[in-house]
Amino acid sequence: MSSEQPATLPTGDTRPTGTEYNQWKLRALFGFVGFYIFVYMGRFALWPAAPLIKDDLGFTHVEIGIVNAALLWGFGLGDLVHGRMAEAYGLRLWVMLGAIATSVFAVITSFANGIWSFAIPWGFAGFVNASAWAPGVALITQWWPRTQRGRAMGVVGVAAGGAMLTMWMVTGWVASEWGWRAAFRYPPLLIAVAGIVYFLVVRDRPSDVGLEPYEEDPDSYTGRAEVASSDHLRGFGPYKTLMTNWRFVAASHVKGLENVVRYGLTTWVPIYYFEEGGLSIESTILVTVALPVGYLTAPLVSGYISDKFLGSRRRPMTLASAFISSLVLVTIAFAPADNEFLGAGLLLIGGFAMSLTLIAATAVDIGGRHMAATASGVLDAHGYAYAGAQALIFSIILDASGSPWEIVFLAMAVTRLVSAGIIWMVRI
Repeated sequence: MSSEQPATLPTGDTRPTGTEYNQWKLRALFGFVGFYIFVYMGRFALWPAAPLIKDDLGFTHVEIGIVNAALLWGFGLGDLVHGRMAEAYGLRLWVMLGAIATSVFAVITSFANGIWSFAIPWGFAGFVNASAWAPGVALITQWWPRTQRGRAMGVVGVAAGGAMLTMWMVTGWVASEWGWRAAFRYPPLLIAVAGIVYFLVVRDRPSDVGLEPYEEDPDSYTGRAEVASSDHLRGFGPYKTLMTNWRFVAASHVKGLENVVRYGLTTWVPIYYFEEGGLSIESTILVTVALPVGYLTAPLVSGYISDKFLGSRRRPMTLASAFISSLVLVTIAFAPADNEFLGAGLLLIGGFAMSLTLIAATAVDIGGRHMAATASGVLDAHGYAYAGAQALIFSIILDASGSPWEIVFLAMAVTRLVSAGIIWMVRI
């Protein structure tokens, strides 16, 4: 602990103060942000390159859906495992190991020549890549209390949007210049490098550097989770505690319904504008890059509003996200696909609206810091279970019915309204 300015808890405040604590706290947050910018290059490279892969390997819509489902379900399965494992063996260590493994499996996927030689290693890439999320969110939670966590998670949301934008531009450019195999082979190597740097610059908890942790308000929902008995924190205890909490279960299904749209859009809009709009691969990338730009810009605004003006309540911003995005999806369903400017504008607004949600912060608020990795992982696992399902369901609809794109986008709009109804009941 710094002898110059120790981390103490002033009367009436639960936040440690002091230069050293604040420095480590910011390193925990921005170390993860810097790392996460590169993560999607090894998870979502399929999406901007999908038209090229579809043509080169002769995949149908259903086969593209199978490949997507393999990645998304692999990630969801990883979410169930990595959060709890990281709590037991080390948060930053687990992030680094997953980053290195992601690069390896992405390169293996680049040699694929058929559906299964593509889907199997890509599914493993999703599984190991999941270690980047829940352990990283949990590490931030160790340093940032609930009253500040909305803003911290807003910064993380910006990083996720930045990761999507970086991946879309870098992967799209590499794929258009040197082919889809190069896009799977070289950009993902950056993930391993970023993971190693992350491991070196952050620490799991304040106690690891001799600092006192913060204390939550014992009367808050999060505070009550913090005093869970040690028995609940052993073995499968955190899973049982979370999955018997109806608010957490409801939030998890909201996350799943969100991912039907978030990953439904990123899966299908490049193919939609490429095939239905008749755009070139370059124009398709330029139009659809508006979606990750939207993802990038909203989370910081949402987190700030929640903490500053709404008493750290997450529900209002999640409701706003659902209603605005549903209107955008209905508009996309009936707008002409060959109008590049209209398409880009709708995707920008839709991406912004989707990222107003604060459901990830809701999960760790319910679970508390001791179960933060497990809570974040289980919530995210629901998200990817739904995301994988949409990849298959929408692909079957598109192949079986002559590409009825309106049905796909209207179905997404309905899921947003259903999620609004569920989150209305989660009053935290």
